[in-house]
Amino acid sequence: MADQSFSFEFTRPYQLAAAPFGVFPSTTGVVIHAGRLIVWFGPWQVESSLDNIIAVAITGPYSFVRTAGSARMSVADRGLTLATNGDRGVCVLFDVPVPGIEPTGRVRHPNLTMTVSDCEGLAKALKPA
Repeated sequence: MADQSFSFEFTRPYQLAAAPFGVFPSTTGVVIHAGRLIVWFGPWQVESSLDNIIAVAITGPYSFVRTAGSARMSVADRGLTLATNGDRGVCVLFDVPVPGIEPTGRVRHPNLTMTVSDCEGLAKALKPA
């Protein structure tokens, strides 16, 4: 499989909320490379093998208060949201939870939501075989 990259889709309110956390279009992205999903969102990074993905769905809309600014972890299920707009994104469910919200890797996330420009393209690229 050829490498694929996806940009986050920023709206102005989300861009303003994210800036203090070092989250800008130039510091965010999603790459599929060598059988791996690699995501960076300012200072946060998430990485997983594609084999660890068990489900993919396009989701949204999202609450600005619950998703804008920094990387956000759900208290309900420990899911990680990397949001740059409130319209829609791609949610990935992992077989084995992955680290992402903090640098030690102790906190792990069973799912990850990313608000990229091409939701359909990313969802198709990540769909389990």
